[in-house]
Amino acid sequence: MSTLGGGLVARSTALQALGLAHLSCREMGDFISITPSQRARILWALPWAVAGAASCGPATTLSGSLRVVDDAGDTVAVAAPARRIASLIPATTEMLFAIGAGGAVVGRTAWCDYPAAAKAVPNLGDGIGPSLEAILSARPDLVLLYHSTRNAETATRLREAGIPALLLNTDALADVGRLARLLGRVSGRQGGADSVAAAFDSALAAATMPAGANAPKVLLLVWEQPPMTVGRGSFLSELVERAGGRNLFDDVVASAGTVSIEAVATRDPDFILTASDGPAAFVSRPEWQVVRAVRERRLLRVSGSEFSRPGPRAPAAIRELASRLREVTR
Repeated sequence: MSTLGGGLVARSTALQALGLAHLSCREMGDFISITPSQRARILWALPWAVAGAASCGPATTLSGSLRVVDDAGDTVAVAAPARRIASLIPATTEMLFAIGAGGAVVGRTAWCDYPAAAKAVPNLGDGIGPSLEAILSARPDLVLLYHSTRNAETATRLREAGIPALLLNTDALADVGRLARLLGRVSGRQGGADSVAAAFDSALAAATMPAGANAPKVLLLVWEQPPMTVGRGSFLSELVERAGGRNLFDDVVASAGTVSIEAVATRDPDFILTASDGPAAFVSRPEWQVVRAVRERRLLRVSGSEFSRPGPRAPAAIRELASRLREVTR
């Protein structure tokens, strides 16, 4: 498995839509060859972590009362308020319910697991390269798609069929308030959206720990074999930093990639953050014993989709991480 400078590999964009945009061809093959259940584990932190290249499609010519510029730069006419929304991004599904527009959601992805009421919405499958037939079966008057090159064609075909489709980035905490207000506009829930955005800003400020010179260094291990981590461009890195920690690879721009065990040992993390429900197999492997945090079993395990997507629950995720860091540093 190749590495660059003992750090992250950032070459291929073939798995961009999965948030694994920076894998080499060989690493891509490793990822594709693993089982679906194994792939699902890594996606806890990365399903929506990397923005796709901008779409160059023309503006739609639909008639409507509201014109929206999406994150691909396309101007889309939406008949607001939208009454039947197919939300194919977990972050927007959660946000629609938060602002009081959950009743308008008529389609979701398999990853849309919050709130509980979202699970009652018809599952249209994957949100990356989704089935056009499945979307059309929901009879939506608005479709929300993650801004990825693999979704650009779907957006174009939907617009050609007369259905407004927005390509949206949901990658960072800064997107939460912005998207809440946008979804409030298109769903006719502006009041609820403004309240959610204001409450989020206040909660985020209150949860954020002051940056310290002695912040514990945390390896964000999102995949064990091969070892994979995330750089400063990831949502999970934001959470750790606001909780008072420091991403071990915060000097790397790449959102995701493989990392050598030797590089980890050299940087000497204070803790290793994982999201494994079962035993962490890597801690018993001989090659990992060169890492002090492994030998001392200094592991932080988190679970829950609030750690995988920017949304109203992010301040709670930060508070949990901060509490865990305080416990283990006493």
